[in-house]
Amino acid sequence: QVQLEESGGGLVQAGGSLRLSCAASGRTASSNAMGWFRQAPGKEREIVVGISRRGGRTYVADSVKGRFTISRDNAKNTVYLQMNTLKPEDTAVYYCAAGPSGPGIILTYYYEYAYWGQGTQVTVSS
Repeated sequence: QVQLEESGGGLVQAGGSLRLSCAASGRTASSNAMGWFRQAPGKEREIVVGISRRGGRTYVADSVKGRFTISRDNAKNTVYLQMNTLKPEDTAVYYCAAGPSGPGIILTYYYEYAYWGQGTQVTVSS
């Protein structure tokens, strides 16, 4: 079992930056690929970024490419989402997720993830 807790959300002006953190607990936290999803009102949950269990490979959705970066520190059992040049369309609830995976594997579909955080709101004002 893996428990996830997000932090770092809030209100920011367009063009600003935020860093989200996801603290994972549980014996097998570092054995999981990790990802960040987001869900805006009236829209489906979508993957934003993903990272393999040791951090050697990452995935970034086209909508945030060049602006968002995912990283992880397995010694701290924490995954980060650095968001730069934020736009109003980035407004959503952001969820951290973890899923058991093999080495070097990135999970990109929500059903591949077994564990989810409670979500943190990110609001970007224009």
